[in-house]
Amino acid sequence: MQLRSILLAAGSLTALAAPTFALAAQSGPGGTDVEGVVVTADPLGRSGKEVISSVAVLTGEEFVQRRQATLGETLNGLPGVNSDTFGGGASRPVIRGQTAPRVKVLSEGAALMDASEVSPDHAVSGEPLLLEGVEILRGPSALLYGGGAIGGAVNLIDRKIPTQVPPLGGDGVAEVRFGSGDNERAGVLGLTAGVGQFAVRIEAAGRKTDDYEAPGFDSSTVPGTFNRTSTATLGLSWIGSRGYLGAAYTQQDSKYGLPGHSHEYESCHPHGTTLHCGGHDDHGDEDDHDHDHEGEEHGAPVVDLLSKRVDVRGEINDPFAGVERVRLRAGYTDYRHHEIEDGAIATTFGNKGYDARVEVQHAPIGGVRGVVGVQVGKSDFSAVGEEAFIPESRTETRALFVVEEYVAGDWRFEGALRQEWQDASAQGRVDTDHKPFSASAAASWTFTPGYVASLSVARSQRAPSAQELYARGVHLATNTYEIGSAGLDVETAASVELGLRKTQGATTFSASVYRYAYDGYIYADTLDRYEDFRLVRYSQDDARFTGIEGQVTQKLKPWLSVTAFGDYVRAKLKDGGGDLPRIPAGRLGLRSDAKSGAWSGNVEYVRVFDQDRIAAFESETAGYDMVNATLAYDLPMGPVIGQVFLRGTNLLDEKALNHASFVSTSAPLRGRNVVMGLRALF
Repeated sequence: MQLRSILLAAGSLTALAAPTFALAAQSGPGGTDVEGVVVTADPLGRSGKEVISSVAVLTGEEFVQRRQATLGETLNGLPGVNSDTFGGGASRPVIRGQTAPRVKVLSEGAALMDASEVSPDHAVSGEPLLLEGVEILRGPSALLYGGGAIGGAVNLIDRKIPTQVPPLGGDGVAEVRFGSGDNERAGVLGLTAGVGQFAVRIEAAGRKTDDYEAPGFDSSTVPGTFNRTSTATLGLSWIGSRGYLGAAYTQQDSKYGLPGHSHEYESCHPHGTTLHCGGHDDHGDEDDHDHDHEGEEHGAPVVDLLSKRVDVRGEINDPFAGVERVRLRAGYTDYRHHEIEDGAIATTFGNKGYDARVEVQHAPIGGVRGVVGVQVGKSDFSAVGEEAFIPESRTETRALFVVEEYVAGDWRFEGALRQEWQDASAQGRVDTDHKPFSASAAASWTFTPGYVASLSVARSQRAPSAQELYARGVHLATNTYEIGSAGLDVETAASVELGLRKTQGATTFSASVYRYAYDGYIYADTLDRYEDFRLVRYSQDDARFTGIEGQVTQKLKPWLSVTAFGDYVRAKLKDGGGDLPRIPAGRLGLRSDAKSGAWSGNVEYVRVFDQDRIAAFESETAGYDMVNATLAYDLPMGPVIGQVFLRGTNLLDEKALNHASFVSTSAPLRGRNVVMGLRALF
């Protein structure tokens, strides 16, 4: 502990180096051009070209056109980013083969505090229609957001709290969308008004989709893939000459189906390390039981979600000598969702908690500039009813962190340290406490104009979640009986990443190769299987993740460019322990972008390969081809900036099974879908 304290103190005064390589995200599938864009998740408020860490930004027209009902679907397809889809109502981002609890979703730097980290059928409460964009931090770059971001962090950028008074006293946005594959009807309206030093923001969004169509499925639509969501926000800010302070209240109501949910296994229970399901004793050969679960449509269970959230944000520049900026990010969430079956509430999940962080940016000391910060959080989680597989629990966290930067000519160095303290308790279970410590170092070298090479190393630790510690019971959404282990220790990842990017000229590219060596990797180890139902126990073992991702763009004409992109990750337990489950398959793609006058558009082809590197009790997933296209026209509407667009996805109407999904066979990906949107800025 004394050594860690010394390191934290020293880190606030010296530059050791830091996270990783920044993705040079040109316009295309890797994200929007970030070279001149300020990365809001970066504590130093730097632009994309100044950040070494692995960052991609998706904003502007591309983000508007890519938006889907869920966050995971919206981001799926970016290099290194997949999703663990769960029908039409829920999907979480999967970054480099990792998802929650190793991928943290943030609202402008503060944790969302919903229940999405517990299970893939629990929706991420951020509404894509109300976002200005998304920042994706990968690998060690997400270190400052804690162990829950050991695999990456997704920062949602919004306008719910105004940071400036509109120049003309007010501005707004309105959009309507219609989709063919699921009969989507959606709309959004946002207005900002300002008087003197005060500004107010009002937002509302609504979406209604029916069960979507999927090729090769037994019925015309996939049961339980509908979605009904409405979100409203009211924000108010005081804005001064050196900063602002504001707050916003957001309420989201959502109802969506749970595909593949079956009570056939609710009587299953463990006998030691084997499953016992009713009168069935022989479950070594699932082919003996020819049940067609996909055809069992007796009214899919429904999630009735209500999230109430208060955000507080503030920033002040040059408050006193030696300090350049102080930034506050905080959020309090009261979240619950009912899982309703046959018209009655079967299980209620709840999460009440807060997350707050204060960042202090000090003035340069000997050429070193940096940020020192503190973060605190608390989560009270509960599950009551038939699927209460996690007891009522409380998790409290505290953290100190620091990031420092030093620039010397063509070299840039960064360093980051974070010390956390986590206390977890649950009714009738043993209290636990962990003290994860993380550190990273990186350097980039502009060895010739427009070319940047980077190297980063990190040691990151994550404390086990309440689910991994205390779960015990049937979890029908994922068809598992889960057993937690209160004796789990922190998991430690030693990572290295090499990056190379070219940012100037007709040809631009970015690429990175990485390796994560986990000591004590926590995973759901499948002990036994009966038909589609599994007995899993949270265990620890050493694991290795190795991968590559990147893209290259060639500008053929001033109005035409072509981009090739792809990613691949291999994840397995060390020393012949086998492959890890639900790791996304490799992908390669080609995309052409064009813009001429008021017209713009693109065509994209992606090959998702077979996934035959599978864990025990897991099935292989066939590859598929995905063709998407977008056509947009900027409308001349006087003082109003308007655009109408068409975006088609899965235009070949391919049957696509997502290997990262728990319900890949019972809820294939959406078939051919065409969305028409009309958007106006005023």
